[in-house]
Amino acid sequence: MLGGADFLAWMVLALGSAMVVGNLVALVRPPAARRDDSDLERAPLARSLVFIVIGAVAAVWALVTLVAG
Repeated sequence: MLGGADFLAWMVLALGSAMVVGNLVALVRPPAARRDDSDLERAPLARSLVFIVIGAVAAVWALVTLVAG
């Protein structure tokens, strides 16, 4: 089996952690404003917080699964 028996747990841990870090970085350090890009100056706060919570739950769930199993 590719990646072993814990492959799914490792993938959920990686994706959940990436969701948390990516959205935190988007909130803390928004992209530099360009003259031709007037859509968003900053990431939407509510959406970013929801994604941070979802990613954290997934990452913690995967970590507990890996440690317990």
